[in-house]
Amino acid sequence: MTARIERLVTAGQFTLDGGTWDVENNVWLVGDDHEVVVIDAAHDVDAIVAAVGDRRLKAIVCTHAHNDHINAAPALAERTGALIWLHHDDLALWKQTHPDRDPDAGLLDGQVIEEAGADLRVLHTPGHAPGAVCLYDRGLGVVFTGDTLFQGGPGATGRSYSHFPTIIDSIRDRLLTLPPETKVLTGHGDSTTIGAEAPHLQEWIARGH
Repeated sequence: MTARIERLVTAGQFTLDGGTWDVENNVWLVGDDHEVVVIDAAHDVDAIVAAVGDRRLKAIVCTHAHNDHINAAPALAERTGALIWLHHDDLALWKQTHPDRDPDAGLLDGQVIEEAGADLRVLHTPGHAPGAVCLYDRGLGVVFTGDTLFQGGPGATGRSYSHFPTIIDSIRDRLLTLPPETKVLTGHGDSTTIGAEAPHLQEWIARGH
């Protein structure tokens, strides 16, 4: 059965460098009638469990370890038995939120998560965070970009553990090389496509943030 994609929006707070901001996050579910993968377990474990329903949760995949993308992950893992996947370069950020609970498995660039009818290829895209990844499914024609690429430009790089030239390199070399019709499913806000964003790369570089 071909995987389908569901979007759940949850609300909470993002905290880093002593500041706190109210945010809404996209939680993405990829799967079929029997199994599902959750991308970014944000804020509301009850809402995520309800969205999973009676399906088996095969994996909780973190695009990066800012608290608003991982704060519900341990509780979701505890209630479902699913493993939490995170790139090891984001462990320092993870520990800020979950000092007593490690992720279960490390994401590697080029790895393919074959679960619930999906084939999610891990693209290591540092910049917004050192261990930020995007998840590309060629068959579904989508890339889940977390906070690396949004409608209108790169994710923020003004706080600790982030770096603007690095996120530009990641977007140019790893994302804008994907087919232009690829749908970009983001960590916050509306979706876009690679083709819609690619022409604006030089504008982002000139803007410099």
